[in-house]
Amino acid sequence: MKFLFRIFGYGFVAVAIIAGISDASSSIALSEIHLAQLGQVWQDLSPASLEHAEAYIVATFDPTVWQTLKQTVLTWPVWAVFAPVGLVLLWLGAKRRSQRALYA
Repeated sequence: MKFLFRIFGYGFVAVAIIAGISDASSSIALSEIHLAQLGQVWQDLSPASLEHAEAYIVATFDPTVWQTLKQTVLTWPVWAVFAPVGLVLLWLGAKRRSQRALYA
């Protein structure tokens, strides 16, 4: 299980780095700060999956949950969503060192 956490963690961190580089290069090109929002990128890449996610969340929970997600998380930059999730997954999948007693 820890192996899967590490694999997904590295994947999420890689997406965050790529998104950060993309935001930096577009900001330089536009001469102003430009941060790609998660909702807009998701809409551009796969509008059908965004609609399915919306339908699932509204059917399973409450429409206000989707509105809250739409107003908060989906407006955040891609790197700001993927980086913390990736780091948490890497932390969960980290190999723990065994604690050995150190005697003098």
